[in-house]
Amino acid sequence: MATVNVVTVANQRAGEVDLPAAVFEVKVKPDLFHAEVRRQLAARHTGTHSTKNRHMVSGGGSKPWKQKGTGRARQGSTRSPQWSGGGVVFGPVPRTYDHSLSKKVRRAALRCALSLRQEENAITVVDELALSEFKTKRVAEILTALGLAEHSVLIVIAEADEKIETSARNLARVGVIRVEGLNVYDVLRYTRLVLTKSAVAALEQRLSEEARKTARAAAKESA
Repeated sequence: MATVNVVTVANQRAGEVDLPAAVFEVKVKPDLFHAEVRRQLAARHTGTHSTKNRHMVSGGGSKPWKQKGTGRARQGSTRSPQWSGGGVVFGPVPRTYDHSLSKKVRRAALRCALSLRQEENAITVVDELALSEFKTKRVAEILTALGLAEHSVLIVIAEADEKIETSARNLARVGVIRVEGLNVYDVLRYTRLVLTKSAVAALEQRLSEEARKTARAAAKESA
């Protein structure tokens, strides 16, 4: 279990925290990154592309000319694919690009991504991250104090905080995400992570298989 320093928003040491080995010290498997990122990007594909086949194109109700005697090839409709303005053969139709990946594999991929960032010493833990007002400049000042102004940064918070989420929105290369929405694509897309102390505990509850088993057992007993 790795122990890292906890700092304030002014980058002053405020203690230590243990990063759970089950979440931040697992073997990194790039194949899991590929599988999960591919799933995420496929889910974002809208799949609204569409074309009309000969039955959907309006017009063409009668034969362009009679079947025989004209010297030309027989034609049944001006909406056949070989005609200009005709239907499209085997064209794209609206569909979903989603494909499934088990929740267990998705959790494993996220643990690998967090472990990769821990190996790179790219994780900063702050004791608390709160703003008194909506102010983008204040978020920029905090990142500068933490020495992260020149990096792309993903701020991970334990629960909803409208002031932080809104204030960081206009900063280039800065993102804010809650623990419940943390995903592999965003962890890999940003080079640095800033976690609140409460977010570390929430990540253990979400991603540690042992913690999940304990929570399920407690829920069964209470029921």
